[in-house]
Amino acid sequence: MSIGILGGSFNPIHRGHLSLAQNLIDQQILDEVWLMVAPLNPLKRGQEENIAPFRHRFEMAQLAASHYRNVWVEDFESLLLPPYYTYNTLTALTKRFPFLHPHLVMGADNWKLFPQWYKHEEILKEYPIVVYARPGVDIDKQGAPSTVRFVETELYDISSTRLRDMIRRGEDTSEWLPDYIRNYIDSWGLYRPKSE
Repeated sequence: MSIGILGGSFNPIHRGHLSLAQNLIDQQILDEVWLMVAPLNPLKRGQEENIAPFRHRFEMAQLAASHYRNVWVEDFESLLLPPYYTYNTLTALTKRFPFLHPHLVMGADNWKLFPQWYKHEEILKEYPIVVYARPGVDIDKQGAPSTVRFVETELYDISSTRLRDMIRRGEDTSEWLPDYIRNYIDSWGLYRPKSE
C-alpha cells in the first residue's frame, strides 16, 4: 500500500488541499493520503502570530478529511521534539511503523525550495517523492532522481494566506472553505484582527 504524507500548517485547511489528496488517490498514484499537521514549519519561523493554535488546525483538518475517502489526519509530528523537520518526521514514522514506506507529497513551489530542507539529500535517498504542479511555478524536471515522480493534477489557485486575508476582510470564502470549516473558524474567532 502506498501512503502519501502531505505535510503542512493547514492554516486553515481548504478545498485545494482536500481535492489534491483525493485526486492523487483517484488517479491511483497513492492508496491513502495522510495529512500531517505541522506544529510549526521550520521555514516559517517568525510568523507564529499568523498561525492558529495547533489544536484548532488539527480539528479543522479532521473535520474536513471525514468527508473524503482514504484521507486521514495525523498529529504524529506534534508528539516529536522541535524543530519539526520533515526528515525527522519521516524517520520517526518508519521506526514506529516499520512496514510503512511513505511517499513524501509536495508542491512544485516546495520542490524548488527543497535544497534548503534539512537533510534533503537523505530524504531523496530514502523516500519516494511525489511532486504536484502549482500555479505559476515552473520547475526543471531534468536530472531529478528516479525516486521523484512529477504528477499532473488540477491546479488550485488558492493559498491559506490568501484565505486568512479574505476572512479578515469579511469576504466570501465559500468557493474554498466548506461551510463546516468556516463555521468552526467563526465560532472560535480565528484569523480575525486582534482588535476584534
